[in-house]
Amino acid sequence: MRKKIPTITRPDPAYATALRSEGEEDPEREDGRMLAGRGPVMARPVQPTVPMPQEPVATPSLSMPAALVSTEAAMPQAERASAPVRRLTTTRKIDIRVNALERQEEALIDCGVDPAHVIRAALRRAVKNWTLEPDFVAPSEEQRTRITEWRARTSLAVDAPTLTLLLRAQDPLDVLSKWTLIRGQVEPRVWAEIDTILDEIATNAAVPREGGDH
Repeated sequence: MRKKIPTITRPDPAYATALRSEGEEDPEREDGRMLAGRGPVMARPVQPTVPMPQEPVATPSLSMPAALVSTEAAMPQAERASAPVRRLTTTRKIDIRVNALERQEEALIDCGVDPAHVIRAALRRAVKNWTLEPDFVAPSEEQRTRITEWRARTSLAVDAPTLTLLLRAQDPLDVLSKWTLIRGQVEPRVWAEIDTILDEIATNAAVPREGGDH
């Protein structure tokens, strides 16, 4: 009887290896023989990794905050040319001496407030929004009080160019007191403020206070 050859129904790795042709060579073994015939294998030098240059990243300047950047630098040239130029106002200080009028003496004594304080307050009000005019005003002929203790003394800053115009017109030799040149403009304003303050004091005194006698 003949021997029955078994039938292979699934892939068999051992059987497939046995069927490999004799002429077929294993690549791994062939490489091993080639290397063995050439002698010792030199290790391939490793190339150092060179980092690629990176583009510089724009960083914000820390020397000045963005909120403090000058608006003039960002302004177009045409707008800068048309922008108005600021001029510094030059002033000159003048020593002044102001007193009340003789007709105001009685009201100042009876008002219940130190007359010197009233006159100083009137002077502050009078010059608060006042500016020197280039036209000369002669001092008033009204009689001033002779009570020198009430007199208010201070320094008043006036516009220098306007004062120069007054000097050229009234005192070209510059021999008079500067107070003489401007008192005609200042004193009437002070006297008007003294009258206003005296009226305010009288009105306030006439108003009954809460909790007072009925």
